[in-house]
Amino acid sequence: MGVFVTGVRPRWSDMDAFGHVNHANTVTLLEEARIELLFTEAARHGVKELAEGMVVAKLVVEYLAPIVFTGEDVLVEMSVRELKSASLTLDYVVRGSRDVNSPVVVKAETLMAPYNVTTARPRRLTEAERDFLAGWRAGGNGA
Repeated sequence: MGVFVTGVRPRWSDMDAFGHVNHANTVTLLEEARIELLFTEAARHGVKELAEGMVVAKLVVEYLAPIVFTGEDVLVEMSVRELKSASLTLDYVVRGSRDVNSPVVVKAETLMAPYNVTTARPRRLTEAERDFLAGWRAGGNGA
């Protein structure tokens, strides 16, 4: 697999006075894409624990060009760069349209930690979670 690709649609209300999607709403678009991978796709592969608790420990966003509302999806490509026993780093490349050849407008990364909401404490990744996530390493061939 290697790279997970999904579309997310900016909303008209995401734009600021300068006519582009503002920072807070860009972060929300990244979150929506991440949910598709960590919750929806993981569940499709029988890995449901990720949806029970994941927190963002670090977020880095690099803006290369504005995201502009067009009524169409932007393309988000995600891969797992680093996978540890109790964390993972996701890399994002956001393209200005659904076209894989469209310019990159944002690059980002999130350091994620699995979290037990019952105990309110971080936890270790399960073997099933690690196996699923390893399939999304950049350049990996996945399961």
